[in-house]
Amino acid sequence: MTINYQQVIKDTGSIIRQKSADVKLPLSVEDKTLLTEMLTYVRDSQDEELAKKNDLRPAVGIAAIQLGIPKKMLAIVVPKDEEEDYEFALVNAKIISESMQRAYLKGGEGCLSVDNEHPGYVPRAARIKVKAYDLLRDKEIIISASDYLAIVLQHEIDHFSGTLFYDHINKENPWKDIPDAIVIE
Repeated sequence: MTINYQQVIKDTGSIIRQKSADVKLPLSVEDKTLLTEMLTYVRDSQDEELAKKNDLRPAVGIAAIQLGIPKKMLAIVVPKDEEEDYEFALVNAKIISESMQRAYLKGGEGCLSVDNEHPGYVPRAARIKVKAYDLLRDKEIIISASDYLAIVLQHEIDHFSGTLFYDHINKENPWKDIPDAIVIE
């Protein structure tokens, strides 16, 4: 199955709010294929030419529930530096520790499943540790993440519980200052 943007479930449907289930390890062929396709979508969506050709909306991450599959699987490709990206194809990802310090993206967050604007700061932990099985490394790993990578991981893991980024935005004052938070450009 090749994934394109038309297959992404939108927040107007109730399935996006469904809780995802743990995935049995070792992975079935079906789950390996799905996770590989998810990673391909994210990777290819960051290439302007491939994105246009294959109907891919640019993304840094995707969770299986966004394809209507309530399983704890996610794929992310986050720029690390000029030559390298952080790439993970995670199963049963779980945050095992997080900093008290908050961080947020200066311009707010977006999501493949959300077409409407939801302006405001999305406060998240500045630093986290995530435990998960990673298909790319074929083993259980612990990721120590900070800044943008930490935000992306938290965003995708939120999908496992049916939480969307705008659920975290202050309803009364979306751009309210968050004291001592790290602002990520």
